[in-house]
Amino acid sequence: MLEVKLYDLGYCDEKEYTRVVCVSRYKGKYVFCYNKKRKGWEIPGGHIEEGETWQEAAKREMYEETGATKIKLTPVCVYKISSFALLSFCEILEMGNLPKDYEMSEIMLSEELPQDLTYPDSYKLYFDTVKEKLNLDNDNI
Repeated sequence: MLEVKLYDLGYCDEKEYTRVVCVSRYKGKYVFCYNKKRKGWEIPGGHIEEGETWQEAAKREMYEETGATKIKLTPVCVYKISSFALLSFCEILEMGNLPKDYEMSEIMLSEELPQDLTYPDSYKLYFDTVKEKLNLDNDNI
């Protein structure tokens, strides 16, 4: 596993973020997407494209990977594997159909992390960090 380091928000300039990962909930359940190429469940997220803010990238990735059409984002912390990225929480307010032209084939709503995660150690860290920092077990969001 690649080492993931966590930092407080503000540790680096937002312009240094290369990715955004969104631990997400819809109607009280966490949302995971199945990557057809990697054959595993994933937390939605992806690269921030040139000229995009992290918020724009999160909105685009949430649509592409879950079908979410309206979201509320909460930044949680900065993480670094090889470059800086943002870990966030995403409450999905409206959900459309999952687009067929992207890498995800289905979504799952669950109360916990699913089996068969693409990156189990990293995803567990992201999931647990968001739940702990936002006290999600007590539904404060």
